[in-house]
Amino acid sequence: MRRALVAGNWKMNGSQASIKSLVSDLLPVLANGINGVDVVVCPPYPYLGQVAEAAFGSEIVLGAQDLSEEASGAFTGEVSGSMLSDFRVRFVLVGHSERRVRCGESDELVAKKFAAAQAAGLIPVLCVGESLDHRQSGHAEDVVATQMTAIIEQCGVKALEDAVIAYEPVWAIGTGQAASAEDAQLMHAFIRQVVAQFDAGVASGVQILYGGSVNADNAEALFACEDIDGGLVGGASLNAKDFIRICQSVS
Repeated sequence: MRRALVAGNWKMNGSQASIKSLVSDLLPVLANGINGVDVVVCPPYPYLGQVAEAAFGSEIVLGAQDLSEEASGAFTGEVSGSMLSDFRVRFVLVGHSERRVRCGESDELVAKKFAAAQAAGLIPVLCVGESLDHRQSGHAEDVVATQMTAIIEQCGVKALEDAVIAYEPVWAIGTGQAASAEDAQLMHAFIRQVVAQFDAGVASGVQILYGGSVNADNAEALFACEDIDGGLVGGASLNAKDFIRICQSVS
């Protein structure tokens, strides 16, 4: 049976003071875990050490928002998977739409980052999703299938056994306009079907999260869907009360 997972992506938000306050508010409820739910937080790079220290010994797991496809070398401004491991990071986002769009990350580059994460012993959270234009033109499934296939062709379908998939429709990220539970379930089931074409066992076991304006009010309906195993939460993860409610909803 697949475990549930909720990951908070703090994006480029926070300060030492605000993050200290946020973690302090999360720990009383999440430190000992929530039944059946893995909880991950992904702070900006400069605060990884601070969060790792504050959450040490708790059930809160540390994630990062990105990594380089390179292991080391003259790559100014980049951060490698082994560096993240030094801070007890266990999960790392790859292919988030904000990086695909703003930084021009191709499916090929995302696949290289996925492989680099696993080579460093990290669990990649592969983000896939379509734009509003793609959805309105009827190409949403084509886009997501292409993004998934790029990973499978480069890394092999078995690599998904040690990974997480996050479906994030680009048009719903940060807009307050989440996909309906029905639409989200349909795409999650489709993603599982794409994987099943290569390996049915991997498809049934891989965790698939929903992301895109997840909040404390819509989380329960989304997480009740058969193929939705949790959420990748953006803005709502910066509010301790809301994030805790979301974690409790999937439980």
